[in-house]
Amino acid sequence: MTIGTTVNPFSYRSGRLHAEAVPVDRIAATVGTPAYVYSTAALEHQYRAFAGAFDGMDAQVCYAVKANANLAVVGTLQRLGAGADVVSGGELQVALTAGIDPSAIVFSGVGKTEAEIAQALDAGIGQINVESRPELEAVARVAAAKNVRAPIALRVNPDVDAATHEMITTGRRENKFGIEWTCARSLYADAARMPSLDVMGIAVHIGSQITDLEPFRLAFHRVRDLAVMLRTDGHRIRALDVGGGLGIDYGDSAMPLPAPTDYAKAVSAAFADLGCRIVLEPGRFLVGNAGILVTRVLYVKQGATRTFLIVDAAMNDLLRPALYAAHHAIDPVAEPVAGAPVTDVDVVGPICESTDRFASQRPMPPVVAGDLLVLRGTGAYAATMASSYNVRPLTAEVMVNDDRIAVVRARPTIDSMLAAQDTPPWFDEPVAADDPPAPRALGSGAGR
Repeated sequence: MTIGTTVNPFSYRSGRLHAEAVPVDRIAATVGTPAYVYSTAALEHQYRAFAGAFDGMDAQVCYAVKANANLAVVGTLQRLGAGADVVSGGELQVALTAGIDPSAIVFSGVGKTEAEIAQALDAGIGQINVESRPELEAVARVAAAKNVRAPIALRVNPDVDAATHEMITTGRRENKFGIEWTCARSLYADAARMPSLDVMGIAVHIGSQITDLEPFRLAFHRVRDLAVMLRTDGHRIRALDVGGGLGIDYGDSAMPLPAPTDYAKAVSAAFADLGCRIVLEPGRFLVGNAGILVTRVLYVKQGATRTFLIVDAAMNDLLRPALYAAHHAIDPVAEPVAGAPVTDVDVVGPICESTDRFASQRPMPPVVAGDLLVLRGTGAYAATMASSYNVRPLTAEVMVNDDRIAVVRARPTIDSMLAAQDTPPWFDEPVAADDPPAPRALGSGAGR
């Protein structure tokens, strides 16, 4: 697996997997498992490869915070010049806390509340992507109450199939996202009549993990046509938000993936002569292969027909395999001996769900209880989608920079998780006499 055009920074040295210059087993000994580990070098390389492809164009890279909202990750990209694409008030606060210039922040999403719209206007962000007529009216109403003009683009739905997973395609007419592109012209006319709105551009986003440029080209063609029509109608279209979605290598691709330079050429071919600022919203491409999930084998279980590697990571830590049947390469931290035999195994977690499975019948070298494994390609849509299902603490997150490590999110304790809860005040009252008796404790002699 590669990151951009360079060797993956998670590589073997002297028989041990390293994260840059740090042995992964040392990280596991320091913070425990499971743990996410992010590479600064990979983040920097991916950002420079992507942004550099647009040199010479009036373009702003707005990192899609939903991919990974850790402040250290967002802050690393901010230091390189990234703006942010956010989809909630919480993500907006993350972006601002990480130091991103408000003018380089785009607020997307189909369900913004009026409180979030007000938060965005108070922050002075650069663009709100509006996805429906009711939302347009809400933005106009909130902006008017604040006596400001809201900078908006309408997100159009171009009815283009991104040829990606069903659950991460967003540009077909049956998807919930955006305004049907054939209806957009009339909505732009209505928006122009609302004095509290500054109608500045068009936005489009057709999906994620897209591995073929043709869907992009089709969507860009429709956006270009719309931009020309809107300018003919008298609108000052000066920004085109082309979204994100460029795919990465998860270790299961048989075809070469488009490079950022190829993507940039497709953007330029569609829009270069329009004189618009181009807004780009990469997420997975910047952070996906900059992260690994480290986990320890708890048991090797011989089932009736399969061998199971039961690990201490679970679907609450990494949901993608359960949610999307997503593939992640899995490697032992101790480098396998050359020519070692492989066995097909299921790699599963301890959650009480049959969907808690990271791999099915995956060829693996010999592994025993106590060994460390890593799941690669877990920098995007991994920690950010985690939960505490089964009352399992959220996973620790670590960032490495050459030979240095920093814990950028500590693993919470069960006590801290329980401290966030409370019981209702009536629990302090005596139980009414006609209530059923409390169950007897196990082992108290009940049933004898």
